[in-house]
Amino acid sequence: MRVLAPLLPVLVLVAGVVGASPGASDDVCSAARAGQWQLSALRLPEAWRESRGAGVVVAVLDTGVNGRHPDLRGAVTEGPDLTGASPRLSGRHGTAMAGLIAGRGHGERHAEGVMGVAPAARVLSIRVTLENADPLRAERRSVRRDALAAGIRYAADHGADVISMSLGGGSGSWEGSAAEEAAVRYAIGRGAVLVASAGNDGDTANRKNFPAAYPGVIAVGAVDRRLRVASFSNRQDYLSVVAPGTDVVTADGGDAYAVGDGTSSAAALVAGVAALVRSAHPGLSPYHVRLAIERGTRKRPARGHSPAYGHGVADAVLALREAGRLAHGTVPPHARPGPFATGPGPAAGRGQAVPPPASRTPIVAGMLMLAAAMSVRVVSTRRRRGRDSA
Repeated sequence: MRVLAPLLPVLVLVAGVVGASPGASDDVCSAARAGQWQLSALRLPEAWRESRGAGVVVAVLDTGVNGRHPDLRGAVTEGPDLTGASPRLSGRHGTAMAGLIAGRGHGERHAEGVMGVAPAARVLSIRVTLENADPLRAERRSVRRDALAAGIRYAADHGADVISMSLGGGSGSWEGSAAEEAAVRYAIGRGAVLVASAGNDGDTANRKNFPAAYPGVIAVGAVDRRLRVASFSNRQDYLSVVAPGTDVVTADGGDAYAVGDGTSSAAALVAGVAALVRSAHPGLSPYHVRLAIERGTRKRPARGHSPAYGHGVADAVLALREAGRLAHGTVPPHARPGPFATGPGPAAGRGQAVPPPASRTPIVAGMLMLAAAMSVRVVSTRRRRGRDSA
């Protein structure tokens, strides 16, 4: 049996909020926002002029989402728990991913806390796996074997425009399953865009990771602040794009924040970009949304695709630009993939090259602020590298 695992290999510094009140931790909340280097790396302030994800539902298939987090209040619809396991833990990993996708901050003008890629989108939380630290993970019989396949179908049947899956592997099975692949095809047929993390053992076994490897899924790898591929990010021919995946600040399971590394974070960010595209151009098919994201990249490989970078580093502004061209029929038909294309396919035109932010001073300052704030309110400090297997 296969037990899926959340793909956030390093979870460092969890800032606990004394009294669980946003107002009691303004320094932590301000530092969390300042430390979100992914906002500038994806060029989100510019992209938000065109789209903020309004009207889009993103299904987060994960460990559950805490909809009471200050930065997610009013954004989350709680779907079913398909794991068959109990009791239910806090859903730390799922909350972290939801924060990256649709966090909307809090406080005056939403200036505090974390902001997601698509802050106007809604999250549909569907629990399909357990936290890595959950003791029930050792009891494989306690987890429903078809949870992911059922979760994909549930999301497709309940209005999900985008399905985000920051998980994979587990229990030594890396071949995928017929039920899951059928569910992926079903969801795409229903109009959903599927996004998944490429995997976190790129520096060791570099195994094919599912659900990322299923045809039609946008597989996402991770890059660091310098837009270099992270050592742990899997290198595979089916990789679509890469996105920020190191030192990523996001929400934690309680009224708190975390800094983490992993292709989980990268996939959640790209799911947010898909939500921006879907909101701006609701008539685009799932594979055209994927094409817009793959064509709208920077730091593109010389041949248009590589196992390390995919089609390049995700860029929200360029993805929206390419989506507009597709929506208005200005992209040559030969550059359009079939609905289940997995490889690099025909040569896609290069997106406009955009240099990294000229100065990293605000990012560095923000991270220093975050570290200083956490030193006062840290309730637990952990650094660990969790693998995909259960």
